[in-house]
Amino acid sequence: MRLAMSISVAALGLAVAGCGTSPSTARFEDFVGPHPKLVAVQSRLIPTVNVADAKGWPAGQMPTAAAGLKVNEFAGGLDHPRWIYRLANGDILAAESQSPGTDHTGGTIKGKIQKMLMSKAGSGAKPSANRIILLRDADGDGVAETKTVLIDHDLVSPFGMAVIGGELFVANANGLVAFPFTPGETKITAKPRLVTPLPSGYNHHWTKSLLASPDGRFLYVGVGSNSNVGENGLEMEKGRAAVWQIDPKSGAYRIQAGGLRNPVGLAWNPAGGALWLVANERDELGNDLVPDYLTSVRPGGFYGWPFSYYGQNVDTRPPPNPALVPKAIAPDYALGPHVAALGLTFAAGQTLGAQFAAGAFVGEHGSWNRKPASGYQVVFVPFAGAMPAPGALPIPILTGFRVGDVAYGRPVGLQIAKDGSLLVADDVGGKVWRVSSSAVAAPKMASK
Repeated sequence: MRLAMSISVAALGLAVAGCGTSPSTARFEDFVGPHPKLVAVQSRLIPTVNVADAKGWPAGQMPTAAAGLKVNEFAGGLDHPRWIYRLANGDILAAESQSPGTDHTGGTIKGKIQKMLMSKAGSGAKPSANRIILLRDADGDGVAETKTVLIDHDLVSPFGMAVIGGELFVANANGLVAFPFTPGETKITAKPRLVTPLPSGYNHHWTKSLLASPDGRFLYVGVGSNSNVGENGLEMEKGRAAVWQIDPKSGAYRIQAGGLRNPVGLAWNPAGGALWLVANERDELGNDLVPDYLTSVRPGGFYGWPFSYYGQNVDTRPPPNPALVPKAIAPDYALGPHVAALGLTFAAGQTLGAQFAAGAFVGEHGSWNRKPASGYQVVFVPFAGAMPAPGALPIPILTGFRVGDVAYGRPVGLQIAKDGSLLVADDVGGKVWRVSSSAVAAPKMASK
């Protein structure tokens, strides 16, 4: 019986992979910007499924940089690098991480199909490496010649990283921990201290982003929901779909903002100093609904999930909440439906060119719930002052990650390197890419 069920699930999964709604014929630009178009809900028993087959990069092939830019491999041979962090000395930390494998969203049959499709897309295809790798470009040529394992113990699907006051904080899927650390070190053997547990459970959205306040007083953690729209029960969502503010010494925390289905990239906007993030909105409402977004974070704000989307547009699937929906804040800037925005860094310190002087770079991991596919690129959102520039559309910076039904790579975390180039973690490709200006001469070798 179990074998028959497994065969049936596999067959259904393959069938689902090719089924769903007809492709969207709308202009994608209509779903982008401060006031995106919100189309009618398309609710179907079998949602749109358009999963790319994660292959990795063929030898000699790489993404395509925009005009005036160039790309090179900063580091390769990595095991699903999801997030990167720049240390004060210029070293780059890369978290090699996959799902902890505890997600049971949607029940037995749907959950198995979902796991099968996500494995095809390159997520959870094998156990998490649970390592943090240190990458060092000591000679300044734009390639990391040193790749060492900084930490390979006491990590559970690690993601966000931050250094404060002699400690490296790591946001595991199930808790925030801190290791004794001084930039320059290449190996950590000490046991960490537990700062505070973080919501885990099924871990539908397992990544935990991490950002330190500029003064080092607080840490901010992005905690995603345990479901698409609360189908596992709202009791399992306590403390989730939110940004936490944590005291790094005591572990005391409060909810900085809620109603954020999957807040991933966190960054400080140098113009005005506000906290910003990118968030993944809900699935299974159609090709063109709901746009993922980039937004500032209002302390104490509520952004709708799961009861409403893009402000106060009611989602009829979860139990109604007439008390919270009127408080839902509309995000500042839509990035388009199902792009899976994950990475975020502001342009301060970049050397890519004057056109990128003010704004935010966003890593779009790529859709599974849209035809035609969206995302699978790194874009730049121009800002005017503290907000996205009126009428400005995202500018593609790095493309070519998906070709047809094949994903050679998928961009995730972003960082501005010490030399002002843009570093891009590519989990499916197993690489960190470096984007720089083609007008800038190659970096000089450091003197011996």
